Amino acid sequence: MSQPPASALTPRAFRDALGRYTTGVCVVTTQTDDGPVGITANSFASVSLDPPLVLWSPARTSLRFPAFANAQHFAIHVLGHDQLGLCERFASGGGSFDGLTLGQTPGGAPKLPGCLAVFDCTLSATHDGGDHLIIVGEVTDAQIRDEAPLVFLGGQYGQFEAN
Repeated sequence: MSQPPASALTPRAFRDALGRYTTGVCVVTTQTDDGPVGITANSFASVSLDPPLVLWSPARTSLRFPAFANAQHFAIHVLGHDQLGLCERFASGGGSFDGLTLGQTPGGAPKLPGCLAVFDCTLSATHDGGDHLIIVGEVTDAQIRDEAPLVFLGGQYGQFEAN
C-alpha cells in the first residue's frame, strides 16, 4: 500500500489559497473600561438562525485580542464599498475613534455610522481556533441598509456589483 505524498502546504501557500475566497469586511467593536475598541475582520460567518448566532475569529497575536476575548457584548459592522477608510482605520494599530460620530447598540457596544449591517451581540461561546479564538455571539438586534458591500479577495479590496 502506497503512502500519500507529504504535504507541501506552507503557511504562505495556505494563506494564498484562502485568499481565493472572497469575503466581506467587518469592523467589530466593544466597550472596555479604557474606552471603545475596534478591529477589522473578515472572519465573520453566520452559524444559526434559531437561535440567531454568528461567529468571528480574532488573532491571538493582536494587541486588541484581550479586549475581545473578554467582551460580553460586541457589535459586528458589515462595511459598504465606500467605507475602506473605516476598514483601514481599524486594521492595525488599534484604530482610533477620533472624529467618528459614534452611536451605541442596545447592548452597549460602540456603533459605527453608515454600515450595511450592524449585529448587536452577546457572547454565547468561545472555542480554541489555533492561532485565533472563535467567538460565537447571539445576535440580539440587527440593522441594515442597502448599498454595495466592501469585499476582500487576494489581498485587495473591491466591491460587488449585482447583475
